[in-house]
Parts: sequence; structure tokens; C-alpha cells
Amino acid sequence: MTLTCDFKQTVVERVQRDPEFAKALLDEAATLFLGGEPETARLILRDLVNATVGFEAQAHMTQKPSKSLHRMFSARGNPGMDNLAAIFGAVRTSLKVGFDVRVVEAA
Repeated sequence: MTLTCDFKQTVVERVQRDPEFAKALLDEAATLFLGGEPETARLILRDLVNATVGFEAQAHMTQKPSKSLHRMFSARGNPGMDNLAAIFGAVRTSLKVGFDVRVVEAA
């Protein structure tokens, strides 16, 4: 018998027991957005929202309808910068973290 585990459930469980993992996911999502990989960043951010505040609370915190948030995080979603800032802000607040932005000189 093969044992399988739902990936999304695994992420939720890991985020709930390991705050450093949650922070690493948030950092990775931000890095991917800034690095030009918005599709992957949206997937990571969606999983993080599901594992932390959830879409209903996120909707309340960002003052955006839950349905709109779901569309933003879909494969074809295209959230604007104002929406991304609100989403990142709400997740940062729930995780109690800040961002430390550094400029790295190109080689």
C-alpha cells in the first residue's frame, strides 16, 4: 500500500508548527515576485495565506472580496501592485515579520 499525503495539507501543518518555515515561504514569494517569476510567487503566497490567516480573514484585512483574492491567486491571476502590497502586508502582520530589502550590485 502506498502512502500519500496532500501537499497543501503538508504545507499547512508545517507552517503551523514551524514559524521559520512560514517566514521562509514569505521571503521566497517576495523574492520570486521581484525576480520576475510572479506565477510561482502567487502559488507560494496562496499556500501561505491558506496556512495562516485564510482567505476570509485576508479579505477582511485587505478590504478585498474573498472571491477577488481567489482570482488573484489563480493560475491566470494578475494582481496589481496595490493588491500585492495589501496581501503581503496582511501576511506579514499575521506572521509578525518585517522585510529587510537590500540592493545587491550586479557582477
